[in-house]
Amino acid sequence: MQPEGLKYVGSWIEANFDRCFQLMECEDPKLFQEWIMKWRDLVEFEVVPVVPSKETSQAFGGGK
Repeated sequence: MQPEGLKYVGSWIEANFDRCFQLMECEDPKLFQEWIMKWRDLVEFEVVPVVPSKETSQAFGGGK
């Protein structure tokens, strides 16, 4: 049930099974909204935008 363009990268589950963390990737944030709307009646979402650490390092002059 994920829209075209939203890529599933991987998931991790807490040892006590309370939460599941999924890493997803896409260019258009609207794809996250579309995906969440399909599942919102079953789960609660928290979306945290992230970027690879290599890109962050390069943006601040490291990793040249």
